[in-house]
Amino acid sequence: MTPLFKKFLGINWILILTMLGLLSFGIYAIYNASYFRDDSGVLSLHTKWKDQMRWIGLGLPFLFVTALIDYKWVRWACIPLYLAGLGGLIYLQLFGVEVKGNLAWVTIAGVNVQPSQFAIMSGIVMLAVVFGELPRIWPVFRRPWLRLMVAGVVAGIPALMVIKEDFGSGLVWGPVFLSMMLVGSIPFRYMITLILGALCVIPIMYFFVLKPYQQARIDTTWYMITNQLDKVDKRGDGWVPTFVQIAVASAGFEGKGPMSEKVPDHGTIHRQFFPATEAHSDFIFGVICEEFGFRGAVLLLTGIALLLIQGVFMAFYARDQVGRLLVVGVVAMFFAHTFQNAGMNLGMLPVIGLPLPFISYGGTFMIVTLFLMGMIQSVWVHRNISPVRKKTVGGRELRDVDDDD
Repeated sequence: MTPLFKKFLGINWILILTMLGLLSFGIYAIYNASYFRDDSGVLSLHTKWKDQMRWIGLGLPFLFVTALIDYKWVRWACIPLYLAGLGGLIYLQLFGVEVKGNLAWVTIAGVNVQPSQFAIMSGIVMLAVVFGELPRIWPVFRRPWLRLMVAGVVAGIPALMVIKEDFGSGLVWGPVFLSMMLVGSIPFRYMITLILGALCVIPIMYFFVLKPYQQARIDTTWYMITNQLDKVDKRGDGWVPTFVQIAVASAGFEGKGPMSEKVPDHGTIHRQFFPATEAHSDFIFGVICEEFGFRGAVLLLTGIALLLIQGVFMAFYARDQVGRLLVVGVVAMFFAHTFQNAGMNLGMLPVIGLPLPFISYGGTFMIVTLFLMGMIQSVWVHRNISPVRKKTVGGRELRDVDDDD
């Protein structure tokens, strides 16, 4: 049996099956959200489920190739990967395409690409090396405050470049950074200080960094939560949140059925009042709630929770700190996306364009998601391969050295 085939058999197939189940359900949900769109133009909304299948087919090779390669490559590739992520953000500022007030896309060879997704992917890899590898390479970085300062610069630069234009993608850095801090041997007092400092900065960001439409989204959510409905502009910023809430609340336990089969005239809320260009992406959870009801939403969230719990389980078995941090960073990213997407569809959080992992339509995000799943699998597959070996001279063991030394 070849080593490569042994690695292939060593993949966590339970995690793969969970992921494939979510991807299949996501394709079906996108079909329900878009098949009835009478659109033969450039967007071709009625065929988005087919496009999603193509993106998944393109991303799966990335998953398996990444899973079979030892993740120790991140130690020397993290800096080029990180610089490439920053380069994508700079290119976005110069040649980005603004869609509905968000400067979040660039067009490459006729395909819209979201550089912020690549930036957070490279940021997770870089933070894993900063927290887990720097103390071993340079003992001076064993000081937590120094390691935290370097990590803060690494995460802060791309986060600030993104957050002004694409507020949702910028916010993902927060949970990812805090989770990796917690696992990266940073004392808890530093985390408390950082959180308190962030709470002090939030009002400044609200008044001086966010754009008026971003402030309006936050205000609308606050008015709806506190039952100040007279202040909600239901024909403006409150249009989508209002009808998403109606769609979720009117679904009941069983929902209105796939393709709205229980509604004679197919007069469901998501068909009439959801944005046609976003129902299959940002508001896919609202579509699932309306058509599959409470049980469908719970089943979906249970599936995602099962995948995240498996990721945490795999982090415990990582062979080193870098692998553990990689898995925790990816799990934190998926959790942040799920929490925000479900929260905004339930009217509990402001409307921010974060896709639901494995479910929402999105080419760039799907490729990044499958690549990061491959990173998790690589940590699992190589958990029993020791990162160090004994150096011997004349049959005598002298000291532990790294494989790359």
